[in-house]
Amino acid sequence: MYFKQFYLGCLAHASYLIGADGEAAVVDPQRDVDQYLEEAAAQNLKIKYIIETHLHADFVSGHRELAARTGAEIVFGEKARASFPHQAVKDGDELAIGTVKLGFLETPGHTPESICVLVADTENVDEPKKILTGDTLFIGDVGRPDLAGGKGYTPEMMAAMMYDTLHNKLLKLDDTTEVYPAHGAGSMCGKNLSSETSSTIGQQRQLNYALQPMAKDEFVRMMTADLAAAPAYFPKDAEINRSGAAPLSDLPTLKPMTPAEVAEHARAGEMILDVRSAADFGAAHVPGSLNIGLGGQFASWAGTLIAMETPLVIVAETEEKAKEAQMRLARVGLENVKGFLASIDAWKTAGFEVATVPQITVGELKGLIASRPDLQVLDVRRPGEYESGHAPRAATAPLSNLNESLPSLKLDPTKMTAVICAGGYRSSAATSILEPQGFTNLLNVTGGTSAWIKAGYEVEKPAAVGAH
Repeated sequence: MYFKQFYLGCLAHASYLIGADGEAAVVDPQRDVDQYLEEAAAQNLKIKYIIETHLHADFVSGHRELAARTGAEIVFGEKARASFPHQAVKDGDELAIGTVKLGFLETPGHTPESICVLVADTENVDEPKKILTGDTLFIGDVGRPDLAGGKGYTPEMMAAMMYDTLHNKLLKLDDTTEVYPAHGAGSMCGKNLSSETSSTIGQQRQLNYALQPMAKDEFVRMMTADLAAAPAYFPKDAEINRSGAAPLSDLPTLKPMTPAEVAEHARAGEMILDVRSAADFGAAHVPGSLNIGLGGQFASWAGTLIAMETPLVIVAETEEKAKEAQMRLARVGLENVKGFLASIDAWKTAGFEVATVPQITVGELKGLIASRPDLQVLDVRRPGEYESGHAPRAATAPLSNLNESLPSLKLDPTKMTAVICAGGYRSSAATSILEPQGFTNLLNVTGGTSAWIKAGYEVEKPAAVGAH
């Protein structure tokens, strides 16, 4: 058996190619599918099946394009009700690729239609089986139960299904069974995902908090408490996947723009998306532009912070980087890119105003906290990160809903405001959200809370509930 995991850090997404005897299956493909075709060709494999473990909400899948280019059959769980020709599978169904057997388990909980794929090499019966768990079982976590909203299921109903799935199906598998999920750390599909990309049922039985012995009602309470809001693009991507996305070749050709054209698009209210690093953005940028750097989890943050139909103009260092941004935006369904500007220097040379955001070290932040009682510090990490320890005086407002939470923060836009996250990536995005809201004295903390803690500086933690 040939088995390969493809890991896309930008979306914390894992997909798989399984092959034997000249045949192959691809599981949970990303939207750009060339790598599967190239790898299959290199291994002398013909792709026979394209299997989706569920209707992915956090990215647009390439199943339709891959099927069109290979003649392979698309496979979904029968409850997905995909609106194109596909094979619908249910509990106990099996497919074969050469001597490899693919067995299907219906595993509702993350979504009603979720399935897992049990992979067994019939020629090597001593080899441990593999279970491809989609978003049902992660390394260190399980799938969040609130993404089926509006389809007649409450998060509590889905969490109860997840409990049954885990205890009646996955935990019944042998401890040596290797676990390969569809996502890792950074995905919004769970709360506590590990940076590891594979494990075993035995390890997860021991280490995964959600698999510890507990009553169903306790599990349901735990899984439905403190869920971060799902990004607005999630239900839209799930519906794109139900009908199948258009081929990437249908995307419009990326058009270079002059600074004057970019300024015109900005005046028309279109979004200027700067995909350069925090340092480059801070040094000079188009006023009012949004900074989401290509160096981080670009696609998922773009999907979270930008409405699906928003017209976009990209600012990048080069045309190649602009094209990369267009591709990565398309992976989450953002396809309305009008053009790009490949040089902020051209913008400056044309006589247009630039905005800046000074970048400061944690040492400089420490000095400002000590010397400036009027300094405002804003931590834009997720609630769990903030509660685990934050810089003194830092208010909390997660980046994903910063715009909505701004009024309740009661920050003074005229005062010096230092923005901090874990490393400086999200905080730079946050400064670019605050700037158009009238904040005139922004600072981005490079290295973030990680550097603050590494330097041995004091952290604050919220008082424990019931503490006196």
